[in-house]
Amino acid sequence: MSFDLRDTGAAEAAPPMSLEERLRARDRSRILASRASGRSFRLLWLLAGPGVLVMLGENDGPSMVSYATTGATYGIGFFVPFILATFVMAYIVQEMTVRLGIATGRGHAELIFQRFGPFWGYFAMADLVFGNVLTLVTEFIAIQAGGLYFGVPTWLSVLVGIGMIVGSLLLRRYATWERLLMGLAAFNLLFIPAALMAHPNGHALAHAIAHWGPLPGGLDTAFVTLILANIGATVTPWMIFFQQSAVVDKGLTRADLPQGRIDTAMGALIAAVTAIATVVAAAPLFAHHIDVANFASGADFASALRPYIGTTGATLFALGIVEAGLVAAMTISTSSSYALAETLSARHSLNLDFNDGRLFYGAAIISAVVAGGIVLIPGAPLLAVTLTVNVVATLLMAPALLFLLLLVNDREIMAGLENGWRANLAGGTIIIAISLVGALYGAITVFPGILG
Repeated sequence: MSFDLRDTGAAEAAPPMSLEERLRARDRSRILASRASGRSFRLLWLLAGPGVLVMLGENDGPSMVSYATTGATYGIGFFVPFILATFVMAYIVQEMTVRLGIATGRGHAELIFQRFGPFWGYFAMADLVFGNVLTLVTEFIAIQAGGLYFGVPTWLSVLVGIGMIVGSLLLRRYATWERLLMGLAAFNLLFIPAALMAHPNGHALAHAIAHWGPLPGGLDTAFVTLILANIGATVTPWMIFFQQSAVVDKGLTRADLPQGRIDTAMGALIAAVTAIATVVAAAPLFAHHIDVANFASGADFASALRPYIGTTGATLFALGIVEAGLVAAMTISTSSSYALAETLSARHSLNLDFNDGRLFYGAAIISAVVAGGIVLIPGAPLLAVTLTVNVVATLLMAPALLFLLLLVNDREIMAGLENGWRANLAGGTIIIAISLVGALYGAITVFPGILG
């Protein structure tokens, strides 16, 4: 049955809808129509996005360099199954984020301020901002590194990167922005053909996944650093803030929770495959005893791999590094914008026009410009910075996860979508594991001889 609001007088009583509300209502009507018609694949297509983007966005510049360093340093035996385990961990964390966003209709920063007060709200923001600024710098490192492989000067690569971030914001439409980024994120798959050109031993790869090889070379500082870097390549604080805000901006409801979970699982699976492909693509450097300690950036990996995976493989590898940095720069800068606007109670949506979203859009643009400018500083140790950022991201993850666990166990706001004991056990185990590895890293940093 249909009716006309004009007949009830409600149209005269209701305030006019804003552009943000109209765009979200239009997207919602498509979702409802697909659900009513039973078109499950179209429904999933319409609802997918936040999960895929957050997972492939985390397959960013420093992450792909960390995976390449892992493959070049230790081969595939131990780390391939370890990376699979980290993406299972990422799914557990982000599934909680989806439920939290759907249940509350609020962004993560906004909820922390509301439930824990200003002190903890600013603490969480400081945790996020510190990690995001460092990470955003490394995304521009990745963009310029890939550009250098093709002979593009650093300043031009940085300028193009900033231009693409600003250009995506000019769309002023969440749905269009999301689809643009998903199209770009598909280029993360370039690492798969690059891995195939390394002619991997399929039996050895399957054996590594099934049996989880021994610790390569024993427990030392370099190994623990790469453990932390690979965890930081998979789960970081910005992912929680971004996906929760994106779920809210997209307008997901409780009825959409199954698709939200599938979206996140698909993202985790695709990202895990491309992460493992990067390890496999770089494994020839391990087999030929190439020391990557003095590599300056991802471009050095592509150049070093050319004799073993060919010019085409090395080109795909370099293009993948550029894509990784670009997509992550777009998502991370948007994550900062969401969180800052939520903290200051300003409007925050990619459906806003520029007059209403000056703070939201301005934060993303300024952060991109500042990060790009830092990369132009001559003589910076770019590879060391890239690996260190993933380590820092891991160390910052424990407090972010603790806030997340407290919120998803808050029955008042979750209203039936709160954690069960299994989710709490998994989340608590992740926090303890990350904290223990971080403590071990701190101990061997302060006392280098502790491991013998």
